Amino acid sequence: MSSYRHPGIVFTDRYFTVPLDHGDPGGEQIEVFGREAVASGRSGEELPWLVYLEGGPGFGARRFVGTEAWLGRAVQEFRVLLLDQRGTGLSTPANRQTLPLRGGPREQADYLTRFRSDSIVRDCELIRPQLTGGEPWTVLGQSFGGFCAVRYLSAAPEGLKAVLITGGLPSLDAHADDVYRAAYPRIERKVAAHYARYPQDIERVREITAHLLEHPTESAGHRLTAEGFQSLGIMLGGGSGSHQLHYLLENAFVRTPHGIELSDTFQEAVRTASSFAGHPLYALLHEAIYGQDERPTDWSAERVRAEFPQFDAAEALKGDGPVLFTGESIHPWHFEVDPALRPLRETAGLLAARTDWAPLYDTERLAANQVPVAAAVYHDDMYVDTEHALRTAASIRGLRTWVTNEYEHDGLRAGGPRVLDRLLALVRDDV
Repeated sequence: MSSYRHPGIVFTDRYFTVPLDHGDPGGEQIEVFGREAVASGRSGEELPWLVYLEGGPGFGARRFVGTEAWLGRAVQEFRVLLLDQRGTGLSTPANRQTLPLRGGPREQADYLTRFRSDSIVRDCELIRPQLTGGEPWTVLGQSFGGFCAVRYLSAAPEGLKAVLITGGLPSLDAHADDVYRAAYPRIERKVAAHYARYPQDIERVREITAHLLEHPTESAGHRLTAEGFQSLGIMLGGGSGSHQLHYLLENAFVRTPHGIELSDTFQEAVRTASSFAGHPLYALLHEAIYGQDERPTDWSAERVRAEFPQFDAAEALKGDGPVLFTGESIHPWHFEVDPALRPLRETAGLLAARTDWAPLYDTERLAANQVPVAAAVYHDDMYVDTEHALRTAASIRGLRTWVTNEYEHDGLRAGGPRVLDRLLALVRDDV
């Protein structure tokens, strides 16, 4: 362990050893990292623990500077563990560089089946008694972290004092096809809202798309295509995402001795926004997190997109209407254009074809839940379907919801202390 100070806070880096396969506790072990946070001057106190589970899948816990955002509120009463879920951050990272250590694509795919929410929860249950002495702790789950929290309620509620979920109530029984069938209309609404705010972007996006259909470009090994450009719509799910997208588009073209070309500035901004180098598990497991039966996910987002022809960029350019962005979906072409994913293309295909996914949620146990649970449900959340979320909320005994349109999916980041305050009040019956 190593400890260090930021303004108002003390961080301690902790490493834990857990089984790769919890069904074989004596087998291969992996390392999981968590960063403890406690308010300055309270490090010697006995404080209740709160474990934070980041969104994703595939993202390590946020690296905070001091008491920014919600963390400053949390350390007023908790000792916080910012957990890098297995395969992310410093927790035995899984990526194009490390996965070949497992063998070929089939061995890599088998390995990655152990990186879903069921394994993450069992990691938590091995870590918890080492920190709390066996006492239950509070879980704060953002987005996919909320999916993990619902799995926690299904599998090990005895380890939980309370559960706080922000933008992360999953459907308990939807196949990936159902998830994306609900997602494309939401994305279309977000795109319409963006164009209503920035109507000048309609023609700009058409020009960029037409250029890319004729001239796909490459920057630092990343191939930019029209479909890849459309995927920037993932930005529209955040509170400031529409503005960020607008600014990204404004300097797309530059005049050169060879004519009009896409600017280096634009290409680098797109590459940065669309690269999976920092979170490859997002692409590899994004559909697998919905697998719960013998049906393969089978590149669900790609198949379901065919049901929504309005997202076809080439067809849109034949008329005078807008080109629609996409987002929050993974497609086979991602593993062709992104150098961070290209070596994992076959591995991803094997995961998409898998037919032995274990169930993740115990509906009977959730219906009998005794753990205080509160969830922020963001109205028309682009990433998590509101109807699915509310149906799940009604299936978990005692869960209290805060449905709000004040924030987008990143409300915990944007709203910080206020969001956390509201959820804590709900689990304590203070509102």
